[in-house]
Amino acid sequence: MVREQYVRSTLDSSLPDLPPDYIHRIGIYGWRKRCLYLFVLLLLIILVVNLALTIWILRVMWFNSEGMGLLQVNADGVRLEGESEFLFPLYAQEIHSREDSSLLIHSPENVTVFARNENGSVTGSLFVGPDQAEVFGQYLKITSDPEKMLFTASEAESVVGVNKLRVTGPEGALFEHSVETPLVKTDPLKDILLESPTRFTSMDAPLGVHIKAMGGNIEIASNEDILLHAQDKMLLLDAETVRLRRLPQGEAGVSGGPPQELYEVCACPTGKLYISLASRTSTCDRNQLC
Repeated sequence: MVREQYVRSTLDSSLPDLPPDYIHRIGIYGWRKRCLYLFVLLLLIILVVNLALTIWILRVMWFNSEGMGLLQVNADGVRLEGESEFLFPLYAQEIHSREDSSLLIHSPENVTVFARNENGSVTGSLFVGPDQAEVFGQYLKITSDPEKMLFTASEAESVVGVNKLRVTGPEGALFEHSVETPLVKTDPLKDILLESPTRFTSMDAPLGVHIKAMGGNIEIASNEDILLHAQDKMLLLDAETVRLRRLPQGEAGVSGGPPQELYEVCACPTGKLYISLASRTSTCDRNQLC
């Protein structure tokens, strides 16, 4: 240790003293040092502001380990509680509500739902506006629980699957083409009317047409002819009184004048009706076809 001090003192004493101009300082001094400190201070302020803004955003948006506020992300999808507002289109495979509440979709203008295929083309849509609702698709089906078909519609046909189709409008139902149904009836104590104002009304059935009134009358009126035709069987009118009103009454022709073919309607005890050539007196007894 004494030797080291001796060597150092000897070496230091042997070196000549250098002038101050030849001494170079290592480091940052002066205005450069002040600019560096100012830059570091500015970075520190920006870091603190960013950290404060991040904490504020986390507090405002309610970020947590499960999601963001009322929006929770789990393995089954995304769960959103409360009311939410979407400013842009929403893409989802399935949307449903909780078991104890209903799903409400509200819009001040309209609500539009699109279904697209793999190519992005629209295959079905639902449009609900303030004045109308439109559904676009190849096939429409409405079912009830448990999977009971209520109504289906396609380009070929429309099917109503309920037990009873009730029309409550004051004007009834208007059919522009044919209607196929096994039964047409009305509520008790109400009349039923089948009418064609400008055309004709036809009822056909492979096994027969049955018209029955439980507590009233059956009236058939037409501006032209009324045809009751049974191809293979008989025509049955089962009532206490059968009236054919407004039948024309003919008179026997004047001797020497042109002959007139007048007929009278005759009835058998079984109810069968037939016509007989009319005369001054009834000819039903003479021309019985019973």
